[in-house]
Amino acid sequence: MQTIGIVIYDEAEVLDFAGPFEVFSTAARLCSTKPWSVCLISERQTVNARGGFTVQSHFTLDNHPPLDVLLVSGGVHTWAMNNRRLLQAIRNAGESARWVTSVCTGAFLLAEAGLLSNEKVTTHWEDLADLHRRYPNLQVHETVRWVEDGNRITSAGISAGIDMSLHLVETLHSRELAEKTARQMEYDWQG
Repeated sequence: MQTIGIVIYDEAEVLDFAGPFEVFSTAARLCSTKPWSVCLISERQTVNARGGFTVQSHFTLDNHPPLDVLLVSGGVHTWAMNNRRLLQAIRNAGESARWVTSVCTGAFLLAEAGLLSNEKVTTHWEDLADLHRRYPNLQVHETVRWVEDGNRITSAGISAGIDMSLHLVETLHSRELAEKTARQMEYDWQG
């Protein structure tokens, strides 16, 4: 069974992690054999996400299992960009993961952790110029919901992370399961 780990931090955007979590957990529930487990990972067990939403993670940076898929959520990432411990943990998890992904401004954390260097990427439309300015070697794409380059997938903001996660369900399992998952969630998948 594969393990999908979603990294969150203080001021993480709620739908950036809750949307993908819902996609992966719903897909696993709809599958006859559970293809993966999905977990939240953070520096401390409790995280204060955007809007004062308190979240209890399954694991910390120190005790999470090896990951097949690393997903870094976006949000107000200013503090996280300067957190060397968080960035090193992201780098360590990403170096051994089969897939390295992000939602929204999570792309900044992947780049700062050294997991993105010259790939095609995207992020929230408000942050595209800043991503390009800070990491000029990245090929920043506009007006796309998500972009895949090798085993790296980045998505635009918030709900685009759901589209990207459904794409990952298709990649990891099947188009049929991705479509069943979108239908179960009553989500109009832009895949």
